[in-house]
Amino acid sequence: MILEKIAAPVEIPTERFTLRPVQKSDAGLFALYAGDRRVAEATQGIPHPLPPGVAEAFCARAMSLGGEEDIWVMDGTRAGLPEVLGVVSLKKMDRGQSEVAFWVAPAFWNHGIASEAVQALVDANPQKNCTMFAEAFQDNPGSARVLTNAGFQYLGDAESFSVARGLVAPTWTYIRKLG
Repeated sequence: MILEKIAAPVEIPTERFTLRPVQKSDAGLFALYAGDRRVAEATQGIPHPLPPGVAEAFCARAMSLGGEEDIWVMDGTRAGLPEVLGVVSLKKMDRGQSEVAFWVAPAFWNHGIASEAVQALVDANPQKNCTMFAEAFQDNPGSARVLTNAGFQYLGDAESFSVARGLVAPTWTYIRKLG
């Protein structure tokens, strides 16, 4: 697999908030939100309970240049909302492809925040991808709706390991052709 170096993520405005690069000061809200079992179990990589220092390490990794993943914070301050509503990322793959991942703090579920963030990321296409992929655990139909709202098409069933759950769980895989 060939990975190109990735520059720092650019800010991407949406109607209600801004997707912006991660800052060191985000660690506290990351720990609060990602420490919620419901958030962790909806992701592949967030452990539960959240060990000390994980949020700070996540910030450091997100802020380092040249990684294989661009990570944005859904920042609601422009609309009088909290500084961190959730996170959306693009993990670089080869051949002009990336994998989209996201989570939103439970207080903002069912408000279209994730749909708006994923659509903004697709529209901006900051990595100039020709294809984006995504997965949603099959017991999380809300995440599947976020993807279909952004024009992703169902590709098939798969399985992924969830660190928080400590097991492999069934997923739906989605694809979005761009350009």
